[in-house]
Amino acid sequence: MSDQRIKNWQKLQTDCAFDVVVVGGGVNGIGTYRELALQGLRVLLVERGDFASGCSAAPSRMIHGGLRYLENGEFDLVRESLQERDALLLNAAHMVHPLPTVIPITSTFSGLLNAGVSFLGLSGKPSRRGALPIKLGLYLYDWVTRKRRLMPKHSFAGEQTTRRDWPDLMAEAKYTATYHDAWISFPERLCLEMIADVAEAHAGCVAVNYAEMAPSDAAYTLTCQITGQKAQITTKLIVNATGAWLDETVAQLGGGTKKPMVEGTRGSHVILDYPKLHAALKGSMVFFENDDGRICIVFPFHDKVLAGSTDIRVQKPGRVRCEPEETHYILGSLQNVFPNMQFGESDIVFSYSGIRPLPQSDQDFTGRISRGHDIRHLAARDGRPPQLCMIGGKWTTFRAFAEQVCDEALGILGQARKCDTLGLSIGGGKGFERQSAAVLQTLRAKNGLSTARATHLLSRYGTNAMNVAKHCPSGDQSLSPATLYSRAELAHLIRSEHVATLSDLALRRTDLAISGVLSAEIIDALAEVMRETVDISAETLAAQKQALIEELQQFHGVNPETLRSRNTEGRAQCASVQKHA
Repeated sequence: MSDQRIKNWQKLQTDCAFDVVVVGGGVNGIGTYRELALQGLRVLLVERGDFASGCSAAPSRMIHGGLRYLENGEFDLVRESLQERDALLLNAAHMVHPLPTVIPITSTFSGLLNAGVSFLGLSGKPSRRGALPIKLGLYLYDWVTRKRRLMPKHSFAGEQTTRRDWPDLMAEAKYTATYHDAWISFPERLCLEMIADVAEAHAGCVAVNYAEMAPSDAAYTLTCQITGQKAQITTKLIVNATGAWLDETVAQLGGGTKKPMVEGTRGSHVILDYPKLHAALKGSMVFFENDDGRICIVFPFHDKVLAGSTDIRVQKPGRVRCEPEETHYILGSLQNVFPNMQFGESDIVFSYSGIRPLPQSDQDFTGRISRGHDIRHLAARDGRPPQLCMIGGKWTTFRAFAEQVCDEALGILGQARKCDTLGLSIGGGKGFERQSAAVLQTLRAKNGLSTARATHLLSRYGTNAMNVAKHCPSGDQSLSPATLYSRAELAHLIRSEHVATLSDLALRRTDLAISGVLSAEIIDALAEVMRETVDISAETLAAQKQALIEELQQFHGVNPETLRSRNTEGRAQCASVQKHA
């Protein structure tokens, strides 16, 4: 167990009384934990897996206003989403970046009745959107941000300009519309940075992963799933932020409702290593409509390409994966838009899937189910504290949702709000736009790092890169020739970021897995760093290695043979770089 986890459990043994317990360590739960802590409340965050390991690790990695929500008449959601998008562009500039977005359009008037159908409460898939309804939607998008514009207004191009600028698009594209949203480079890391911000701002607050809470006689028993340690917890209020598992958690914690409050849809994505497509995108996202009315996306994700997604109802919450039929669907939809590209399943280096927690709905077409958020208040009963249940929500609006829950909690507890978080920087986003060039220069000059290594640290840790570099002494070794991560850097993450397993490192503290770099040799190197950094038995470490390999195969489409083949590929790439250096 890392030093940080040991200290947190020691805190729980000495003082177990909290104002609020937040159950669920995804982005909504972590955002709420941060919001409540900054108001001076003593808060406990409990996550039964790793932080940001569920739906929060499986988003489209877009930070967006939700252009298509206008069609559902959700104007308030779009306004809120655009406000939160712009806030993240400023508060987390090290991870949230502008994303030019191109819409290929094949007709002029189609889809004009889509919004009317939604307003009347009718279901069914929408008609294909033509130039006129898209133009109207983009005008409204621009109008909402007219007083605080951070990015350019939308533009329209006719067929001649479209063919000139986007020669690889399908021939049916009569127009293209271009507008700007944003993307997030390391969503799981942003969640960890919010937890770190709380630790700095309020020492009395505690965040624990791999822990479960269950009712006991006069309190709740918190159990560490790794060591078996227990603590008796008391609280005045519970916030249920467990997403698709919300109804199960209500029952587990001693609450109860007559009917389910949430349902879920599975959203799957693939990461492609296909340089021709990466180049054709020209740094932009293509936002397009598939034949079934589902909106799909593709955009450059670091040096790879991210494509998605699906929207399939699931009957019961659980761990999900991108199924073969979903892979076929995503690649097929992408092939329709880029018909001359020859990509296929062999170009996929990683896939992932998560359950979107949505409010219960009778809509037949899942795209019409609201992506908004709401709070359900469950009154205290049988000596148990009240629960605030967080229903719905999306990555972009986590702060606004957390603010709403916080205000409700403050009212219940009779406390006043002390600060507003709309303009508050997150982690390494503090001072990033002003200081990034200076930090980069210092990393190179003072720490003697190469430009590539300094850029690696800056892009992942923002202005906190200097602190990470302090833990990487001269002579620090690279984890592998195929990556810029170093052994001391990984050791620092293990000690300071609640790391408990090798999967935490490979899948969430780093981008080793999603980037397609992870190999059998790198997994061995991660295990060596873990062994050198914390007290862990050889048997436990071997079990964690095997669990990671099985997880990659079962849930991310990366089999052991692929991991072994990447050993050879990594050495070949390194030799090529050295030869031409």
